[in-house]
Amino acid sequence: MTSDNSGKGAIRHSGAGRRADWIRLAADAVASERIEAFFSGRGYEPHRHDTYGIGRTLSGVQSFHYCGAVRNSLPGGTIVLHPDEVHDGQAGSESGFHYRMVYIEPTAIQNVLGGRPLPFVRDGLSRDPRLFAAAGVLLRDMNHRIEAFEWDDALFDLAHALETAAGRSAGSARRIIDYRSAERARSYLHAVTDHVVTLQRLEDISGRDRWGLSRDFRLLFGTSPYRYWLMRRLEAVKTALRRGASPAQAALDAGFADQSHMPRHFSRTFGVSPSRWLRMLVA
Repeated sequence: MTSDNSGKGAIRHSGAGRRADWIRLAADAVASERIEAFFSGRGYEPHRHDTYGIGRTLSGVQSFHYCGAVRNSLPGGTIVLHPDEVHDGQAGSESGFHYRMVYIEPTAIQNVLGGRPLPFVRDGLSRDPRLFAAAGVLLRDMNHRIEAFEWDDALFDLAHALETAAGRSAGSARRIIDYRSAERARSYLHAVTDHVVTLQRLEDISGRDRWGLSRDFRLLFGTSPYRYWLMRRLEAVKTALRRGASPAQAALDAGFADQSHMPRHFSRTFGVSPSRWLRMLVA
């Protein structure tokens, strides 16, 4: 299940079926392709990718032939198409199917796993809650532009969730935690709330490889580097709003790409919009 990679953000109508079929491409800050699509009937003929296809059915029944059987994806689960496995795609009900899919190079997963075999979810479908949560970061609404730091951070959780869903443990061997490297990264994140951050930069600052750093950071500080950085920016927004800054200025000063990004992150994190949060404050 794929599309060509031209015209990111565009909607393409085929006119086929009872409703017009369409595909929309995300305008993310990464090279990997992410799509949202609707098909009323036959979507794709048998084909294969050299990437993982990680997807989520949003409505309807998404049927596909995979590993010798017909699979039916429903909302609430995760589609995992392994590299080089033949599959097709069609509606499993008269209402058609609506879904999102992200295509991830095996090398990106292998960078996290460090040489362990690629996870293989044999049925192409998983109800594993950890995988559902990890994939959700990369399968958000197309209007949510995924930045490079957020992408790399999410890959760490996705790779390990894929191992769990495939029934394979990463092992329980004890590892030494490098606190000093993680602390250097944490201190840097505090100082650059209004700048672009990447895992490559954290690797340079900390002197630690990015995936080892990501693991240690989670163990030591209870959250991922990206999430930690995002929270510092949102706390800066709160401070600015309390001091009378406009939402647009607070978002700009905290390093958000535009004003629309900040309220979405704010509401997702604190459960209320910035304007409602301000109204609820007691002087």
